[in-house]
Amino acid sequence: MKKIIIVSSILLYKIFFAQVIIGDAIGTATDKTSVLLEFANTNNKGIILPYVKSLPAGVTPGTILLDASNPSQARIKYYNGIWQDLSGRDGNINTALAQQTNNSENANAKVIIGSNTSSADGVLVLESTTQAMVIPVVNDVNNIPSPSPGMMVYVNKTGAKRLAFFNGSIWSFWASN
Repeated sequence: MKKIIIVSSILLYKIFFAQVIIGDAIGTATDKTSVLLEFANTNNKGIILPYVKSLPAGVTPGTILLDASNPSQARIKYYNGIWQDLSGRDGNINTALAQQTNNSENANAKVIIGSNTSSADGVLVLESTTQAMVIPVVNDVNNIPSPSPGMMVYVNKTGAKRLAFFNGSIWSFWASN
């Protein structure tokens, strides 16, 4: 009985304090101690942010999305107390929206990584005070054959390391000062 409790405790510890890597077992981060979620090093894929047809109210700071309230003027935005534009320019996602199916969604559905519960409202919620997400890394956005509106990647190019966002028409880049 003691052995069963010990093994069960170890398994539960691994489950609750595990890192999630999507796409392979290696990921891109060399030091995994502060990583909650990361992605395989494919060099040609990114994260697709959720499209919203109206900006949500009661948003948790740190929310990032594609504002599709006007599909011909779509913009990547994040929330830090007020909505901030990351695109800088309009994107047209009318074609992408027309190709989506109109399945009804469960408004309460969400995946939480790093905690058992979260009061944050989102499709994917990462909860941690000590770990972060490593977004997909690419050498150049030109390596991505068909970027989707709302795609986000980190460009790891000598002299041009930065976040890149595809708003449906063009790539926008954000580099720290």
